[in-house]
Amino acid sequence: MADKNVLIIGGGVAGLSAAVELADLDIQVELVEKSNFLGGHAIGYACKAIHNTCVKCGACMVEEKLQSAVSHPNIKILTGSQVQNISKNHRFSASIRQEFLYIDPQKCTNCGLCFDRCPVDRAILQGFSKSNHPFFAVNKERCLYFKDQSCTICKDECPETAIDLDKKASEHTIEADAVLIATGFQPFNSKDKPYGYGRFKNVVTGLDMERMIKRTGCVKKSSDNKTPEQIAFIQCVGSRDAKLNHLWCSKVCCGSALRMARLIKERQPETEITFFYMDVQTFGKDFEQFYRETREDIRMIRTIPGDFYEMDDQRLKVNFVNNLTHETMEEIFDLVVLSVGITPCEDIGTLSRMFKIGPDEFGFLKTDDKDMSVSKNGVFTAGTVQGAMSIPETIAGAGSAAWKIVKYFDGLKR
Repeated sequence: MADKNVLIIGGGVAGLSAAVELADLDIQVELVEKSNFLGGHAIGYACKAIHNTCVKCGACMVEEKLQSAVSHPNIKILTGSQVQNISKNHRFSASIRQEFLYIDPQKCTNCGLCFDRCPVDRAILQGFSKSNHPFFAVNKERCLYFKDQSCTICKDECPETAIDLDKKASEHTIEADAVLIATGFQPFNSKDKPYGYGRFKNVVTGLDMERMIKRTGCVKKSSDNKTPEQIAFIQCVGSRDAKLNHLWCSKVCCGSALRMARLIKERQPETEITFFYMDVQTFGKDFEQFYRETREDIRMIRTIPGDFYEMDDQRLKVNFVNNLTHETMEEIFDLVVLSVGITPCEDIGTLSRMFKIGPDEFGFLKTDDKDMSVSKNGVFTAGTVQGAMSIPETIAGAGSAAWKIVKYFDGLKR
């Protein structure tokens, strides 16, 4: 099928997986990703192997898909790009706007001087996978040059002259025979809950914790970079919440948090960990044994805390109700980790209107069959744009979507 071309919108694990499946069938793929890095949220997930034994968290699978996609000759990738509009006659014609990559991938050697010398936090972004090249990107939202042109340190310090801050965005047109929407999810904004995220330094999200462990291999307090003695994990933050009309279970939070808790306990055995939950979502065929072993090391409390208070030493006072005695309890933790839920991506409304695929009652792109992949006149969806799912489920669903695209092409020949 070398004469067929597929446009994939989204370079997370779903988009990458589908791209590789299609490219292996000699189908040409053009993948558009709005961020500077491929892999979506999942590329920041840490391997949670315990005692060098795989716990099937799926983090390594994302890296494998990313490596395969960037090296595949049948896949063309546009990062920093978004679909502006799309039309269809016999084929799709998509107008793409691409922000310029201020760091030239042909010149950059990933030395990291721009990252090290930049005076503004997060003005130079660092990726989570060396398969993303360049490994660094200029963040226009924080870079002083784009505010008042007062700083060019990154450009001046670059030994390869790989940074050009004056380049402009460009426009592209992509012709395609089918489109796959794989734009992923948006983590719930924890600032909408009374847990102090964004106000209290030692309140972090599970995604923050994943990234911390992936970068450093250990857990430190945000306030003073010291090892926490007591950590609390809070489940279902933004999921299963009737007040928000978020009635769905995000499915991955329990597995991620429990695996993370076990990993921390292995690497930092003196740290005491408490796990607050409604109930625990099962995951994997070895769940029962994993859960039994987890309860030996982790204190499990079946309730969701209410009020959080920051103390003078920046530790956190947490109030909760003991479900057995109905007493109001109060405990102090050095670090609180919020397991934030999966919510519809921020572009869902635009995509829904552009492709005339109505969102479901919760705001995800509507699907109409059991295996979570829908086609409509050559438009397909895959991954968490459809709803909450794990990394293995996402990869399997992307494979199913690729197969349906092939079947769709077969139908066009008849």
